[in-house]
Amino acid sequence: MARTWSRRSRWWLVIVAALVMGTAGIYQFGWSSLRPALGTRAGVTETALGTAFTLFVVLQTIAQFPAGWVRDRYGPRTPLLFGAACMTAGFVGLGLARSTLGVYAAYAVGGVGVAAAYTVTVNTAVKWFTDRRGLATSVVTMSFSGVSVLAIPVIRTGAASAFGRTMLGLGVLIGAVAVLGAVVLRDPGEVEDEGDESADGPVYTWRETVRTWQFWLLYVVFAVLNGVGLMVIGKAVAYVSALSLPPHVGTASASLIALGDAAGIAVVGTLSDYLGRVRSLSVSLVLSGLSLGGAVLLGETGFAWGFVALVAATVFFRSPSFAIVPGIVGAYYGRSHSSENYAALYTAKLFGGVFGGVVASALVVLIGWSASFALGGGLLLLAGVALAFLRPVRPSSGDRCDRGR
Repeated sequence: MARTWSRRSRWWLVIVAALVMGTAGIYQFGWSSLRPALGTRAGVTETALGTAFTLFVVLQTIAQFPAGWVRDRYGPRTPLLFGAACMTAGFVGLGLARSTLGVYAAYAVGGVGVAAAYTVTVNTAVKWFTDRRGLATSVVTMSFSGVSVLAIPVIRTGAASAFGRTMLGLGVLIGAVAVLGAVVLRDPGEVEDEGDESADGPVYTWRETVRTWQFWLLYVVFAVLNGVGLMVIGKAVAYVSALSLPPHVGTASASLIALGDAAGIAVVGTLSDYLGRVRSLSVSLVLSGLSLGGAVLLGETGFAWGFVALVAATVFFRSPSFAIVPGIVGAYYGRSHSSENYAALYTAKLFGGVFGGVVASALVVLIGWSASFALGGGLLLLAGVALAFLRPVRPSSGDRCDRGR
């Protein structure tokens, strides 16, 4: 007999999904803490370490689509078990690596595993919730960086003193948590879920989804918010130096960026349940763009703490997209194929990564730091305004927050 999941018991699925997401996030957010010891141990240059992380990001992005395709058709167990094996192998392989090629291979395999974990967990909230989808998705996406805050001190200490054992321990831990997720997580079609949450609304496969103009508008917006966000996160400290502000301002900016990222997901992602997802994201991105423009003005005038506050606000209003966009995709295109549809949209992160890295660096050389950051603020502002014109592909009876917006 199929097990019945009540409204309250669905939250246990969210908790397990958040745990899987958070431990997988150690690959991304723990990298800066383990790379110095890794470079020394394996004899890998700084440039090669940067390439290894780039390979991770690329595979963590593009491998989400096949993982999402499998999950939508066969449930979360298969991709999570595969992801568990890859994530364990990635860290264990990193602990054994003695060459640049070995480091590349290990972190690339780990990236494939993180892709499977990410797409399964974030879409668990989408598939099980329509009434509190913003809150549920926020809990899961916040953990991607949140768990690493606790793990980083342990990683930093362990990597310096016992690198191999630390990597083995991380690999086993992350793999075990993913296996737990494979055992516990289920989709609504596998059990009897109660209430209107069982109504699936529209049903679009990825091939049908990419034929709609709404998808491509969201795609461009997602590329912009990733590109500008990565530019701010990666270059804010260097911008502080270029502005000749005190060094402690750079430290404060880096700390508040991390805090603002998590807080924005929690606050705005949850509010989107009541204000509407598209409306919330549109306003949030407009405020993000205005905040970045304001940070440039205050930085140029030497108002250090005003600069720090507005940089933090920029990230605060940009980060909710990772909680809100999966819900928009689920509402517009249905829950049945939400994993593959969101994974298709997520490939926009590749273009965002190019902008936030190579293009942003070129802009700094060509037009200067402040002009580059001001341009980023303008792009965020335009992305927010563009979202105001977004309309559902067809009415979604299952999503009350976007109905009648």
